[in-house]
Amino acid sequence: GYLALLAQLTIAMASLEVISQWSLLQFDFPPDPVLLEKFQPENTVPTGLEIGWDRIYLGIPRLRAGVPATLAWIPRSLPPGVSPVLQAYPDWSWHTTGRGDINCTGLISVYRVRADRCNRLWVLDAGVITSLDDFRRVCPPKILIFDMATDRLVRSVYFPRELLRPSSLLTNIVLDDSRSSASRHSSTCDNLFAYISDTVAPGIIVYDGRRDNAWRVTHASMYPDPDLGEYDIGGEKFTLMDGVVGLAHSPAQGLLYYQPLATDRVFSVSTAVLASGPPAEGTDLPVNLVGRKSSQGLGIAVDPRDDTIVFSPMTETAIAAWNPITNSHRVLAQDSEKLQFCAEVRWAERDNGAVWALSTRFHKYFKRSVSKHEINVRVLRVKEPGYGGGYIPVQTHVLRRAANF
Repeated sequence: GYLALLAQLTIAMASLEVISQWSLLQFDFPPDPVLLEKFQPENTVPTGLEIGWDRIYLGIPRLRAGVPATLAWIPRSLPPGVSPVLQAYPDWSWHTTGRGDINCTGLISVYRVRADRCNRLWVLDAGVITSLDDFRRVCPPKILIFDMATDRLVRSVYFPRELLRPSSLLTNIVLDDSRSSASRHSSTCDNLFAYISDTVAPGIIVYDGRRDNAWRVTHASMYPDPDLGEYDIGGEKFTLMDGVVGLAHSPAQGLLYYQPLATDRVFSVSTAVLASGPPAEGTDLPVNLVGRKSSQGLGIAVDPRDDTIVFSPMTETAIAAWNPITNSHRVLAQDSEKLQFCAEVRWAERDNGAVWALSTRFHKYFKRSVSKHEINVRVLRVKEPGYGGGYIPVQTHVLRRAANF
């Protein structure tokens, strides 16, 4: 019985701060009539959020035609609740695909980005355009790493072709720098692992930054559950059979948590196993079922201070926290308007560990029913004391601990 959850949640509403919000995204365009002419704001919806020291970065994949820039930023210093125009990152020359000129050294389609400890931005480029309509693979997927101080490209990573499938769509990336050895040599910045979700040909690509080597793992749990491919947000239903997309890393537990979109479950796999190299032929990945949620969700994060899992059950339009060690449940925020489809939930290292979210009303874009007269996209922050101090206790379980797989 999850119904009591909503009654419990009314007291949590005040703890959401709107950082920025838009009815439709707008860009600071260069003097280029072609870009302006091709822009279709009703097709332009972000899926990725990263919080830098002075900027907020948004990944805006080319799900359909008409996306001008696939990676953009806004300043962090703006007053709350404003609708800033987006700046192309690192600049417009990387986004010629927006005017129809496909250049594979530029940025093609970015779902998510991550900042590392060396102040570099890891940009995962899927290389696929119009992925919701005709799924055109125009370039090989890649990672471009930018120095956020200079906005210069410092490294490019391409994947061996045998790791990719015709329908591969690389949508998420998390960084693991807890596996690096103590030796302080010059390349410590590259001494990390990246775990990358392949959502449509379900699997996880492991990238070893120090050795510049990559391999692929897969497991039945990374596939969509056909019984859970329909979503309900405020009575609006839509169907999307997406596999593994939500990723979160717990350094202390040595675990990668992951979830397909079409599931009510959260799974984990040991990062020691992932990092140990390509799995031997015929061996099964040792996956654990962590728990079951009240509904499906996309964004997921780990608070490394106590290993709490923070997630957003879609039907409940909430942000919830669950500690798998103590089995304690908390609801950080619930808002049937502001928390529709959280494409990202982030534990923000560069904001004293506050929880941030990107809510997009993706279902409206997906069903082509988005209205320019309503707020559709929000960058939100869960305000203290909603997190860390005065948790709102929940009687009902938003996430049930798994007894066994």
